[in-house]
Amino acid sequence: MIDVNETLGQVATAHPASTLVFLRHRLDFCCGGRQKLGDACRAAGLDPDAVAAEILAEGVVSEPERWDTRPLPDVIDFILTRYHEPLRADLPALLDAARRVERVHSKKPSCPHGLAAHLEELDVELRQHLAKEEQVLFPAIRSGSGGAQVHMPVRVMMQEHDDHGASLRRLRELATDFVPPPEACATWRALYAGLEKLEAELMEHIHLENNVLFPRALNV
Repeated sequence: MIDVNETLGQVATAHPASTLVFLRHRLDFCCGGRQKLGDACRAAGLDPDAVAAEILAEGVVSEPERWDTRPLPDVIDFILTRYHEPLRADLPALLDAARRVERVHSKKPSCPHGLAAHLEELDVELRQHLAKEEQVLFPAIRSGSGGAQVHMPVRVMMQEHDDHGASLRRLRELATDFVPPPEACATWRALYAGLEKLEAELMEHIHLENNVLFPRALNV
């Protein structure tokens, strides 16, 4: 049973398959994870009970592993291998494709002008953010530090997560909801598919830190 008065973050933590449902319905479970499920659904014109039922059905098909009960070092290891490493590997190719699309199709009205510049800014921001986590916050948590000792770095990371959320919204806007126009070439279509995957994985990544890792580290 899913309580629609729980927050999106709480639901995503207890029912990991819900993230697939939230992504389908464009419900922000990472930076907006403090919203109640019912309120978020109603704001989006969705029936909360129908969404709750969809989450339960999704969990029957595939229920990803829960991380809220695993040791914190295990959660960190998962974040590093599942999100940090692929993010560093994928961004250069996406940035190269965005530059190529804008260069080749610059005269077309549907060309996503400004997409490459925005993606380049996001790339810089994300790389700096990952370095701070890997060099400062994650080692502190691994060493057993918690509570007030990690309060400030956690606060900084969460603020940067909010900034990343705003950048993702702008990215989706520039890329027309990741729907390529009919005249889009193969590179253009692959770029939009890659950006949609980037958005989904970054939202899952932020959720796992904001709603699982950080609260547990603060309450040690």
